[in-house]
Amino acid sequence: MSGETDWGGAPAVLRMILGRQLEELRTRAGIGYAEAGAAIGVSHSTIRRMEAAKVARLRLADAEKLLQVYGVTDRQEIDAFLQSVREANKRGWWHTYRDVMPDWFAAYLSLEQAASQIRAYENQFVHGLLQTEDYARAVLGAAHPHAPAEATERRVALRMRRQELLAGQAPPRVWVVMDETVLRWPVGGPAVMRAQIDHLIEVNRLPQVTVQLMPFAGGPHPAMRAGAFHLFRFRVPELADMVYLNGLVGAVYLDKADDVVVYREALDRVGAQAAPARRTEALLAAIREEW
Repeated sequence: MSGETDWGGAPAVLRMILGRQLEELRTRAGIGYAEAGAAIGVSHSTIRRMEAAKVARLRLADAEKLLQVYGVTDRQEIDAFLQSVREANKRGWWHTYRDVMPDWFAAYLSLEQAASQIRAYENQFVHGLLQTEDYARAVLGAAHPHAPAEATERRVALRMRRQELLAGQAPPRVWVVMDETVLRWPVGGPAVMRAQIDHLIEVNRLPQVTVQLMPFAGGPHPAMRAGAFHLFRFRVPELADMVYLNGLVGAVYLDKADDVVVYREALDRVGAQAAPARRTEALLAAIREEW
C-alpha cells in the first residue's frame, strides 16, 4: 500500500486508487468477492463497486475490517490507509458549484486536479484551462442558451477557479494541440478573440504549458475523427493513464490499456504533424493580426 501522498484535493481519484489497492490486497489474499462481502455484511456486488470506485464514500469500519481480512496487520499501514479513506470522503472544492455542474463532470475535475500531465487535442474551442473569462462566458453562454445570466456567471467562475491549478505549487504538465479552426471561430467577437490569443501567448510562455497549432495546410491527421479528447497521467502507480471523451449529455472515461494506447498514439502523431512548439507564438501573433 502507498504511504502519505499529496492528492491535490481530488477525492474521486483517491477512491479509485484505494479501490485498486483493496482489489490487489483481496486478490493477493486469495479471497473472493462473496467472502469479502460476508466479512463486512454486504453483497459481493458492493465489493465490486468499492473496488471500481463506484460508491459515494468508503466507510472507515468497512475499510479497516477488509484490511484485517486481507491479512494487513501493520498498524501504521492500516492507519495510513484509513487516513486516505478520510481524505477520499471529503468533498472537492467544486462541490459548491454542483448547482451548475452535471454530476459526470465532477469526475473530470477530480482527474484534472490530480493529474501530473494533461495532454489534449482540441478541434473547436480553446482548452478550458487556457480560456479567458470573456471567451469562457461566450462559450458557456452558447452551450446553455436558456440559462439565466447568474447561472452562466457561476459556470464562468468554476472555469476560472479550475485555472488556479496552473499557478499551484506542483502544476501539471499541460500540452494542448489545437486545430487552427479553434482560433478562426468568432467566439464573442474580434475583441474577445484578440484577448484570447494574447492570453494563449502568455500562458504558452509558462514552463509547464505547451501549445501547438495544426495549420489548415497540415491536412488530415489521426485525431480528426475522434473529436476533442484528453489524456491524463498521474503521479501514483496505482492509477493508470486515463482518456476523457465528452458529449452533450455525458462523458466516457477510458482506462483500459488497449484503448488508452490508441489515443496516446493519436496525440503523438498529431503533435508530430502540428507546427513545432517553437513556432507557436509567431503563428498566434499572425492569426491575431487577422482579427
